[in-house]
Amino acid sequence: MAPRVLISDKLSATAVQIFKDHGVEVDYQPDLGKDKDKLAEIIGNYDGLAIRSTTKVTEKLLANAKNLKVIGRAGIGVDNVDVPAATARGVIVMNTPFGNSITTAEHAIALMFALARDIPEANASTHDGKWEKNRFMGVELTNKTLGVIGCGNIGSIVADRAVGLKMRVIAYDPFLSNERAVELGVEKVELDDLFRRADFITLHVPLIEKTRNIIDISAILKMKKGVRIINCARGGLIVEADLKAALDSGHVAGAALDVFETEPATAHPLFGHPKVVCTPHLGASTTEAQENVALQVAEQMSDYLMKGAVSNALNMPSITAEEAPRLTPFVKLAELLGSFAGQLTETGLKAIRIEYEGEVAGMNIRALSAAAITGVLKPLLQSVNMVSAPVMAKERGIAVAEVRNNASANFESLIRLTLTTDRQERSIAGTVFADGQPRIVEIKGIKMDAEFAPSMIYVTNEDKPGFIGKFASLLGDAGINIATFALGRLEQGADAICLVEVDGDVPAEVLDKVKAIPVVRQAKALKF
Repeated sequence: MAPRVLISDKLSATAVQIFKDHGVEVDYQPDLGKDKDKLAEIIGNYDGLAIRSTTKVTEKLLANAKNLKVIGRAGIGVDNVDVPAATARGVIVMNTPFGNSITTAEHAIALMFALARDIPEANASTHDGKWEKNRFMGVELTNKTLGVIGCGNIGSIVADRAVGLKMRVIAYDPFLSNERAVELGVEKVELDDLFRRADFITLHVPLIEKTRNIIDISAILKMKKGVRIINCARGGLIVEADLKAALDSGHVAGAALDVFETEPATAHPLFGHPKVVCTPHLGASTTEAQENVALQVAEQMSDYLMKGAVSNALNMPSITAEEAPRLTPFVKLAELLGSFAGQLTETGLKAIRIEYEGEVAGMNIRALSAAAITGVLKPLLQSVNMVSAPVMAKERGIAVAEVRNNASANFESLIRLTLTTDRQERSIAGTVFADGQPRIVEIKGIKMDAEFAPSMIYVTNEDKPGFIGKFASLLGDAGINIATFALGRLEQGADAICLVEVDGDVPAEVLDKVKAIPVVRQAKALKF
């Protein structure tokens, strides 16, 4: 029987035809996404669900989706999909991460022009029959400094267009290498330096814990008077009340917002403000972009339902059905090793080296490397997946090297991940034991034996008597229970590493006390 796909948001007729051409049965109900009860009533009849942003795929909806195998989002954002709930039910979530890039970048540039020349206000005034030529005194973009926060796929396109406009472009992105910055013609800077120097600031980062409220009153006060701010990325990056206060005071000369913390935004404190340009999340709204993502999602979903091929999945690696049983444990290991190293990386990342030793060297290392890169980038780029990770690394000028060695000295299979940053080189190695569980066997050349756990504390220290007692007492006094405790050292009295699994989260004040122990060099809370 042919697989059935429900399209609950508006997709083009061409996309519908692609499903049919692949032998997929299609039920096109473009307004169904607005009726969550009706959608929940019939979702159990379908193998696939194709959506845009209107349909909300919640845990409750998924509970009714007994036969659902894949969700395809025509676009990059999956804020309207409960990805963990879908993963728990074995439903693949796909998106189309690159179809909207040019369109969104062009919208940011358009809003920058609108701000610079007061175009919306001047347009309204002229339509009202006024001729207020002296009221609208704009500024040139030429020779102005544009600060780009996030220089990935979209940000780099904005930077390229701005360089063409003869602007000076400075960029903040921890994953942007010096070589890639030179290639783009931008200057790589720290965030505070960007705030201090930029005449215009444009945001192109995902909304994650590290970026939420990245522009608040403290950030605004670091900016030069007369700065103009553009946000075509995500609501929640800017504290809107702080922005309004800065606009009212005149410290910020103008703002252009395509996204808002709560959408749809039918009422907002900034609506009607003479210094603010607002658009209703139009970043991806061009004929070309809408058509591109619709066609891409139809192709991807059809390939999966008819052939088992997986692409652009946020919660599943690109692995064939034949490879899966053997490869999946090593995919998990590679991503965990990447996540471990990525969470410890705080400076510009220049290179990733992945070594495969023993039996794993003969496997499909493309999927393994993609998983490792995903783990490295995910702490900052939450929406990254195994398909987009290699592209995102390349965009940021991060060199990726893969090395195969069919022999392994101590294990049947070993994966070693080495990150090179502006300041140092860090490596971690792991294997998969007979029980299928990934384990850490080496950190920075120091032999270890530790499992990955949901909450861990990583400590580097001098191997001096008394450290373990002080550390354990500190955690005990804070009411933090130690589940496992792994230690390693180069030699007596030299560098040592402590890797501890704990129950629950580690408060920042506790971590500060650990760092204050005299022999401790670094302490970091890790989450897996």
